[in-house]
Amino acid sequence: MTTPPPYGNPGDPYGQQPGYGQQPGYGQQPYGQQPGYGQQPGYGQPAYGTPPPGYPAPGGFGTPPPGGAPIPNYLWQSIVVTLLCCLPAGIVAIVNATRVQPKQQLGDIQGALDCSKRARTWCIVSAVSAVAFWILYIVVFVIIIGSISSSSS
Repeated sequence: MTTPPPYGNPGDPYGQQPGYGQQPGYGQQPYGQQPGYGQQPGYGQPAYGTPPPGYPAPGGFGTPPPGGAPIPNYLWQSIVVTLLCCLPAGIVAIVNATRVQPKQQLGDIQGALDCSKRARTWCIVSAVSAVAFWILYIVVFVIIIGSISSSSS
């Protein structure tokens, strides 16, 4: 039996095969640089948070409230008028009141102001409808009592 021929020359370290050593022309450029290719104009990535060329800068959804004041949500008023006054209008007020803070946190200041205004409006509608109901109830009650007392005399 014959022994197989050795890999590479007997003096090569680590038993490298012939032809797989350092190729001529490689290893001369620093890593990431290709010969003849520099930075191409207009192909750079813009910095994070800046819009691409040709697009406007991102803006908010409206102007912030004056002085950075928090936007009122009228939640407790909505709950009170729902329990004591008019249930349907109170529910609409609660729904609008609960939309104020999430919109403000998302930066939709105009939407938060609109929901706040609607919650306030529905609180007023609920309270006015309750007052009108009680006034009408008292008037009808007085008319009925007056008609009963006048017919019995």
